[in-house]
Amino acid sequence: MGRIGRRGEIIGLLAMVLVGVAANTAAGVPQKKDYLSAVEADKIRDAETTDERVKLFLTFADDRLKKFQYELEHPSMNHHPETLNALMNAYIGCVDDAADLIQLGREKQDNIRKGIELMASRTKQFLVVLEKLAAEGPERELYKENLDDAIEGTRDALQEAEKAKKEVAPPPVRRRNGR
Repeated sequence: MGRIGRRGEIIGLLAMVLVGVAANTAAGVPQKKDYLSAVEADKIRDAETTDERVKLFLTFADDRLKKFQYELEHPSMNHHPETLNALMNAYIGCVDDAADLIQLGREKQDNIRKGIELMASRTKQFLVVLEKLAAEGPERELYKENLDDAIEGTRDALQEAEKAKKEVAPPPVRRRNGR
């Protein structure tokens, strides 16, 4: 294909992307994740490295899980089931986004060892809490489906982190010459 043909394809693709963006904007589709506050979204955007973003998403996931536990212990009078499910969905979104960042970092060959280590350790901690909720959590019928999804997503994220730990080379060891 000639140079003009490729240019035409590129222009066509750009036009389709712009139409899609315009349609989403016109439809009122939010550009940020709906489970992040504006401040949290800004922190993610401002983070300079993939490791920092992974850490932030895992911190936000931990926050959602703690809020979920608090809501179980101190049920609100209004919208209790909706609040529980929204918090569990937000937790799932944060863990999924952290896992996606690790996968992207691996593909781009970024230095994400710290993020991988953090993902492995935090998801193990999260699983303990989630599995305890599945076994003996109060009002399980209200959030069981989302809890099952959270357990599955957290296990997947842990498996990906363990796999990534094996694939990502350790940092080089510096040796002193002559001593």
